[in-house]
Amino acid sequence: MYLIFGLGNPGRRYAHSRHNMGFEAIDLIARNHEIRIKESKFAAFAGEGFIGNEKIVLIKPTTYMNLSGEAVRDFVRWYKMPPENFASRLIVIYDDIDLPVGKIRIRQRGSAGGHNGMKSILYHLEVEDFLRIRVGVGGKPSGGNLAAHVLGKPNKDEEATMVNGIIAAAAAVEDIVRHGANFAMNKYNVKEKKEENDDI
Repeated sequence: MYLIFGLGNPGRRYAHSRHNMGFEAIDLIARNHEIRIKESKFAAFAGEGFIGNEKIVLIKPTTYMNLSGEAVRDFVRWYKMPPENFASRLIVIYDDIDLPVGKIRIRQRGSAGGHNGMKSILYHLEVEDFLRIRVGVGGKPSGGNLAAHVLGKPNKDEEATMVNGIIAAAAAVEDIVRHGANFAMNKYNVKEKKEENDDI
């Protein structure tokens, strides 16, 4: 079983904002696999389904971004997922200002990197070893406000690229579930490795 969390803020005000890339990816996965997302007993919308023969649980915390860890903790406890499974079966999808718009990166551990939703999850899980899919939303414009940037909606020039990032994140989840985390990291992080080699 996989627990798959997409981070974002609930409500119309934040719909389709840069900070809601996780929500968008969860919605796409749900559509692709005919999974109904509905209000759960915890502070989240969630739905159960399958990718192939593997059970998945799609979760959109409604705690608002800064308290995302509360929902993650509650679902981990409810499904009795042991910490040793986090690095291969707990997936968190979220926006990242340090990646170019539409690019994704997959990691099995690491720090929050300044992301408040991730800070909350790290605090409540008390471990760093879990899968994360970061969806690039680009950095704030020079002299701009970071909060306004991530809570704002992509401009027309960014829209198609952002959608491609959401599609890639959903596809990465599919590859993780069907083929494993290492397969997905080798597939989606390959450009990053090439760029590093180019610098040598």
